[in-house]
Amino acid sequence: MDNRAVWWQTPFAETPHGYVVVGVDGSDVSLRALDRAAEEAQRRGAALEIVHGWPWGHGGEPTIDVAQSVLELAAERARQRAPELSIATTVTGVDAAAALVRRGRDAVLTVVGTRGLGGFAGLLLGSVSLRVAAHTAGPLLVVRGDRDLARTALGYDQMLLGLESDADAAAAAFAFEEAARSKARLRVLHAWTYRQLTPVGLAAVPDERMQEHLDQRSRDEAAVPVNAVARLREAHPEVAADTDSVRGGPARTLLEATEAADLVVIAAHRRKGNLGLQLGPVTHALLHHAHCPVALVPVGPADESDG
Repeated sequence: MDNRAVWWQTPFAETPHGYVVVGVDGSDVSLRALDRAAEEAQRRGAALEIVHGWPWGHGGEPTIDVAQSVLELAAERARQRAPELSIATTVTGVDAAAALVRRGRDAVLTVVGTRGLGGFAGLLLGSVSLRVAAHTAGPLLVVRGDRDLARTALGYDQMLLGLESDADAAAAAFAFEEAARSKARLRVLHAWTYRQLTPVGLAAVPDERMQEHLDQRSRDEAAVPVNAVARLREAHPEVAADTDSVRGGPARTLLEATEAADLVVIAAHRRKGNLGLQLGPVTHALLHHAHCPVALVPVGPADESDG
């Protein structure tokens, strides 16, 4: 982080497993993210960095005393949850999303809540979390859903990997590593759609021909998750992984599947648009409505606009 942007910082001891970074603003949502970040750092044997950046959306000019107070309370909460953690705290004058994107470049994981002070209940659009999701260069955990933190304090039981194609290799690797670390069962879910279209001016395709085409398409789609994770199965024989191919809209299919999951992992396919990097509709749907925390693993080069 640019030293000119850091107002106050306490260092943590170097660890061989890196660090987890989390953003806090004093809200209940950010404290929930803090609790999860402490657990994730403990599970990985990593350090924990707690970042407080301005503005968090509640207006007014910040003071160093208020910022330090927020972080001191957050650090004490994390120590109570995981006394052995190495903890650092950082106050920065940089915009909160930009600060988290910067620190997340070298972190093993960045953790955020779904909204903070000044946000709207149940929404992520326009928040710090959405901006971090759009620009992060490393894995991001967005803490949302109705899963009890106590249930996953020592690991996940049921994990879900939403897989579009073999281009999601980084997300698949992350999911298998998490499942191995937590001794969790992993469901690899591939959703696809099929539309029966008849070109204008041509006779309708006979039903039997259409059924043959659909059957072949089903076989091809069923092979996608199997082939995409074949090497990961060999690398992680300890992971109980089931592959599933479902005909249906990816967003709706994955959202329904999150009801039985402790964590859903997806690749963040980001594309350039008129307003900078944009997240796809499936990612947006999960960030807004998933029943469990969402882990995003970015695909493609990192964007520099927030850092």
